[in-house]
Amino acid sequence: MSQTNVRPGADSRAVAAQAIFQVIEQGRSLSQALPNLNRQLTPRDKGMAQALAYGTLRHLPALNFMVGALVSKPLKGELKILHSLLLVGAYQLVYMGSAEHAAVSATVDAAVLLKRGKQKGLVNGVLRNLQRQLPQLQQQLNTKPALLHGHPRWLADRLTQHYPTQANAIFKANNDQAPMWLRINSQRTNRAEYLELLREAVIEAVADAPLETAIQLVNAVDVQQLPHFQDGWVSVQDIAAQHAAWLLDAQAGERILDCCAAPGGKTAHILEKQPEAQVLAIDADEQRLKRVHENLQRLQLKAEVQTADATNTKWWDGQLFDRILLDAPCSATGVIRRHPDIKWLRRDSDIAELVAIQRQILDALWPTLKPGGTLLYATCSILAEENTLQIEAFKQRHSDAIAVATKPDGAVEWQWLPGDQNGDGFYYAKLEKRK
Repeated sequence: MSQTNVRPGADSRAVAAQAIFQVIEQGRSLSQALPNLNRQLTPRDKGMAQALAYGTLRHLPALNFMVGALVSKPLKGELKILHSLLLVGAYQLVYMGSAEHAAVSATVDAAVLLKRGKQKGLVNGVLRNLQRQLPQLQQQLNTKPALLHGHPRWLADRLTQHYPTQANAIFKANNDQAPMWLRINSQRTNRAEYLELLREAVIEAVADAPLETAIQLVNAVDVQQLPHFQDGWVSVQDIAAQHAAWLLDAQAGERILDCCAAPGGKTAHILEKQPEAQVLAIDADEQRLKRVHENLQRLQLKAEVQTADATNTKWWDGQLFDRILLDAPCSATGVIRRHPDIKWLRRDSDIAELVAIQRQILDALWPTLKPGGTLLYATCSILAEENTLQIEAFKQRHSDAIAVATKPDGAVEWQWLPGDQNGDGFYYAKLEKRK
């Protein structure tokens, strides 16, 4: 992408602007857009492009307000990409604390890389005006809490309804950068030994989580820097998601179904805890199942992996399962801090559709579970429709479903909110089938 006569850092600003444009205008996810755009960047510039794109989407309404106030008329057609570039420039000046001259200069030069060199003056003028008018703009923003919390209205309304006293804390947690959690492969090492390896590698870590497999890094690093990553000693997995394998509690020789398993983190954790379990991992997305195979291979674990639509039982061989983990398709409203594009890609109407799919899968799976067996229902959602209300409705339809404790205090459901124990938003409910 680089051209002569552009300042260092222009590449990363241009890539971030293109990624934001693809999310907002084309409905693509960041996880799709960024890898295709940043292939030619240096590792350092890749990191900067990611930080800019993620940060801009976290604070999109406030940045749109400020840029909109400084542009004489909306940028349309071929100039629309410049609006995304201005958002990136504004994010650096308002939220990133970047050196002002360098941030403005690199962003102006990014216009050249985006083939909008004739508009360099426009980009420069808007960002210089932003520097001058920032105190007044921030004062105006302070009177507009809906812009400051950075969530679409439909989602803000739902969260406020579900969590009237916690909504502001959820908004804040969603706009924070998520920490990097590691899961130790207990078949290869233990937490104390791996902490020592991290110390030797000068990677600062904390291990005060109650799960013996969990380590939190003080600062995120590339996985290739992690000691013995390629040898399968460790994986990246949030503390909330790590509870799935512990709650499922697979035993040696048991037949286990991991449903909606891709990309395979929980499949692997089940086998790390109990390598003698017989695990079938299914997912409807054949492409994403490749990640399951890759993870199992790296971790030197074995499971049967199958492409299957869990809304029916056409894939089932008739053998009952001892335990089922259903990591259900959901709104992903608990992992917004990891995927800020969710706020702008998800629609209010999606929730009812997802609830219907979850219901369909639950009803399809229940006959495949042995009497006395356990189904662990999990989502990375914080919406009651997908969680508490979904499970209540299921129990009303199935009189042989008994809710059992998931939380250490004996509660039968466990709703994590974003930031709880520094983890993601997550939900667990554990159901036993009456014998």
